[in-house]
Amino acid sequence: MGGNQLALLIHNSEQVMARQENRTPSRIGRDGSAPAAALAFAAGAVALWSTNALVGKSLLEDHPVSLVQFLQFTGAALVFAVIRLRAFPSPLLPQGEQARPANNLAAIAIGFIGLVGTMVLQYIAFAAMPVIEANLVAYTWPLMVAAAIIVLDSPRRPVLLGITAALGFLGVALVISGGREQSWFQGNLAGYLAAFGSALCMAFYSIAVGRLATPPDRFLLPSALAGVALTFAWCLRDGVAWPVGIYLVAGLYLGAGPMGLGYYFWSRALKLDRGGKVAVAAYLTPIASTLLLALSGETLTTTAIAGAVLVIGSCIAVGIEGPEAGNHA
Repeated sequence: MGGNQLALLIHNSEQVMARQENRTPSRIGRDGSAPAAALAFAAGAVALWSTNALVGKSLLEDHPVSLVQFLQFTGAALVFAVIRLRAFPSPLLPQGEQARPANNLAAIAIGFIGLVGTMVLQYIAFAAMPVIEANLVAYTWPLMVAAAIIVLDSPRRPVLLGITAALGFLGVALVISGGREQSWFQGNLAGYLAAFGSALCMAFYSIAVGRLATPPDRFLLPSALAGVALTFAWCLRDGVAWPVGIYLVAGLYLGAGPMGLGYYFWSRALKLDRGGKVAVAAYLTPIASTLLLALSGETLTTTAIAGAVLVIGSCIAVGIEGPEAGNHA
């Protein structure tokens, strides 16, 4: 994607966001549905995220995690820098008003956990276990959000929400076992732990970012730059050989696409959403990404397929039940 095209895409998305935010609350989702702009941003994020595992898998076949992550954070930082420059001074704050330093630090911490924590742990999992399994485990974050809703909020049907989440985690157990008779955790144990850690980071980010008053462009860029610095040091320690050609383009795409625009679109969708309905769109990601991985040659046993169905089905059910519970709290 050329620089002019990227700038035009960001400019158009900002215009849509600004028009939507200027509307009165009575015009936003009067029937409880998500605003059209929020759904559009969410759909864009899902489309980009769905390609993450497939492109990442192809890169990890010939390159170490440290290099793939460095390229990814570099691409993301470039996108966030363009977004930040276009938004400076932020149109979301009155002229002359500055965000409080404490709020900025909290936002940057949330961005670091959500961006750096999620992606680094996810790619460690990709490198340590079958990518299709790591991808499914990493996308249990909606179930973790459901568990948080039960604890933090007062859902209308907490038992139903809890059972749905429990079925999803049962599906994860089936994916991990894969129907093998010898033992579970045939892959690297660190890979499974990393995948769960990635899911925890994304669950935390999704809960926290919607409650932030700070615009995403203020904390995503510092988080990405921190990721660039950390992964560059990691590359130096590993003594990696720098890629050229298609591998370089693919690595930068992972940053500019799934990480950069993907996170930005998702953050915008969460901030524009008024009824919690937009979260359902995110649960389409494991479906699309798993299908792409299957088409690329990745396989699951029958037991693991049953687990995948439970995971994906539970995510969708939680996505439908969660907003309804929130609306009746």
